[in-house]
Parts: sequence; C-alpha cells; structure tokens
Amino acid sequence: MQFTQTDREYMSMAISLAQKGFNTTTPNPNVGCVIVKEGEIVGQGFHIQAGGPHAEVFALREAGAHARGATAYVTLEPCSHYGRTPPCAKGLIDAGVSKVICAMVDPNPEVAGNGLRMLQQAGIEVASGLLEHEARLLNKGFLKRMEHDLPYVTAKLAASLDGKTALKNGKSKWITGPHARQDVQAYRAQSCAILSGADTVLTDDARLNVRNESVSEVSSRLNDDDIRQPVRVIIDSQNRLTPSLSLFKCESKIIILRSKLDNEHVWPHFVEQVCLPTVKNKLDLNAAMQFLASRNINSVWLEAGATLCGVMHEQGLIDEYIVYLAPKIIGEGGKGLFQSNILTEMDQISELQITDCTQIGTDIRISAIKK
Repeated sequence: MQFTQTDREYMSMAISLAQKGFNTTTPNPNVGCVIVKEGEIVGQGFHIQAGGPHAEVFALREAGAHARGATAYVTLEPCSHYGRTPPCAKGLIDAGVSKVICAMVDPNPEVAGNGLRMLQQAGIEVASGLLEHEARLLNKGFLKRMEHDLPYVTAKLAASLDGKTALKNGKSKWITGPHARQDVQAYRAQSCAILSGADTVLTDDARLNVRNESVSEVSSRLNDDDIRQPVRVIIDSQNRLTPSLSLFKCESKIIILRSKLDNEHVWPHFVEQVCLPTVKNKLDLNAAMQFLASRNINSVWLEAGATLCGVMHEQGLIDEYIVYLAPKIIGEGGKGLFQSNILTEMDQISELQITDCTQIGTDIRISAIKK
C-alpha cells in the first residue's frame, strides 16, 4: 500500500502521543493511536501504564460511535492476545473501524503478525510499515529484549573537555552543571533499571533514584504510589555494600548481583540478592544482562565508574553512549572515562555514530550509537 502525506501526518501525531508514556509504560511498549473519519480526528490516546488500557482503548473511547468506518493509525501492531487487558485487535473489530494502519509489526511472539491477521479475517483493511524507523525509536529497549533477549543499555558519561571524569584524588562533584544533572534525571525516569557498581555507590554514597517527579508528563494522571522508580541494579561481587548506605534509604526495588550471597546483614524487604556465574573471578556481565531481560527489563541506564563502563564497553554490551562535556579542563592526573585494555592498532578502535549534539545549560550532550 502506498501511504499519502496525510497518512504520514496522522502517524506522526500517533508517535508524538506515544512519547508521552516514556516514563510509565515499562515493561510494555510505548504506543499511540489516532482515529480519523472523513478527514477529522475523532479519537486519540496513548498507553499510560502497564496493566492499564492500551492506546487503542483510549482512542476508541473518545471516538465512540464515530469509530465505525474510520481509520486507526497505531504506532505498533494491535495486540491479539489476552493479558492484563483484552486484545486491542478485537476492540477495533467490535468498534467497526474499516482500516488499520500500523507503523510496525510487534516482534512480541504473542503477537508477531497475529493482530493484523485477526483484523484482516474480520474484513478490515490493514497496512504496516508507515514511519517504521521513527516508531522503532519509541521502543528501543522493548525491541532489543524481544529480538535479542537482552536489554538496551545506555551508558551515561560526564567529563571535562579533556575527557576527565574526576580529579586524581577521585573528587568529581560537580563536573557538569545543574541543567545537565536534571537532564540525567529525565533519562533515569525513562529507564527500566539503573545499573551501577559497588565502587560508585561507596564513593558517592549514591541513591541512584529519580528525584524529580516532574520529569513525568503523565504524573498528574497517576497516584503518588504509582510513580515509577526504576529498578536499581548494583554489581557487588565482593559483598562490600551494607544496609546503612543512602542507597537503601529510598524504598524501591533494588537487585544486588553477586557471586555469593551476603548472609551477614539484614537487608530491607525491597532488596533482592541474585547470584550469577563468574568469568575469571569477575561477575559474568553477559549473564547479568540476560538475567535482567528475563525480568522484563527493557532498558538499562548505566551510571558507573571507569572500570564497569570499560568492561561493558569492551564486551559490546553498551548500545548507546550519552556523554555530557563540561567547559572545564582538569588536566594531567585526572581519571578517564573508561578503564580498559590498551589498544595497539587503529583498527581496534570502536567507531560510533553521533546521533545528537545538544547544549544543555553550560554543557554539551553528545549521543552516539554503535555502527
């Protein structure tokens, strides 16, 4: 099917709607829906929260009787299975829409084309592939988990212009300005999990939580108890953490990844210890990522020191790098972004593709992905 410019405009609206659920839908994908009849938008909606109505349901409620004979633009194939909510494909059929255009097929094995087939069998005209690239960007983590059984990992890095993250004595507060730190809060809020190492927690006495609920565009629609804190995942293979740290003052889910359980301390009820295999006396990070995916964690925000970031980089476990560069020079002796093996040939260097460069307050934020 050939799509018109008008089709693209309506799907762009659906994509913009889907973005409003960035902070709250996990582990579900972000989805937007626009219903159009005779050139007029009669209903629109987006998925707000896992367990709640899907985007199509909100749009159909708004459209009411006007949905009959209308076209639905959806950023992801309508679901075809019963989960915590009924299948959206059935809802569209029952509402009497005549056409459904979706941006992409859902790779979830429980859907994977079944939703489109259900619609076709009911006599509804279907098409997919409209603005698929833009739709995939809505759900990088969900798609990575569905297609590769791994979460999408984004490494947050902050450095001076000469690439230093801290003074020689380890002091680093604050290299970047307040606007950059607030920007980090927004990225944290959009992530399913925040990953760090024991070194970072001990050095900074870090809480690693989302500290500003205003980053959520839909927070006003939710009760305070429903505002989502990402799971905090800490690698502590040497069992150095203790319950007295500030990390444990914020009551939200924490997973400590270890090679051996710590039975010496009494841990808060929201803390889970998980033992994973080791490789050369180090925690197996591939196994760690597979474990997180098995817990329906789509996206991981990596905030860690040079050692953990370096190993994650070397093992190819980082999908995206977000680097905040501050207009400062630390000079010789400062700590670097990565601690990794020394390279000897130019063809060993990892090449990245810069996807964005934006000024955030006094700092520059650079986003890059693996080629």
